[in-house]
Amino acid sequence: METRPPLPPFTADTARQKVRAAEDGWNSRDAERVSLAYTVDTRWRNRSEFVNGRAEARAFLQRKWVRELDYRLIKELWAFEGNRIAVRFAYEWHDDSGQWYRSYGNENWEFDANGLMAVRHASINDLPIAEAERKFRWPAGRRPDDHPGLTDLGC
Repeated sequence: METRPPLPPFTADTARQKVRAAEDGWNSRDAERVSLAYTVDTRWRNRSEFVNGRAEARAFLQRKWVRELDYRLIKELWAFEGNRIAVRFAYEWHDDSGQWYRSYGNENWEFDANGLMAVRHASINDLPIAEAERKFRWPAGRRPDDHPGLTDLGC
């Protein structure tokens, strides 16, 4: 049976670890790797799109990262209890015309006993920004440990 520590019920420390692991995964932009953090029957609401199952989640992520270029994400723990975590996040990306965006949102997550995400509800708004307004400027991949988080950046 697949497990993805840390496992619920979450403490403040393990909830923060789970949030950082999710951020690191999504910053990899590896749809296969990221999809393995979700149950095979995961259910998502992402903006106005509904995703059912790991295969649909993987396809969703593949489409996302073809459209959202030079993607950089920061997640921050908002609240937790038992097997649920709420996060706020922001990410920066540009489209194929070169227009940059900062996308802000909130997610509510529910995990199974093995630490896989079974439910994900995401609400997201996109703000067009100039390239000079970008705040997330680390090399592609994992955000460096010394890079400021959302609160420090005023996001």
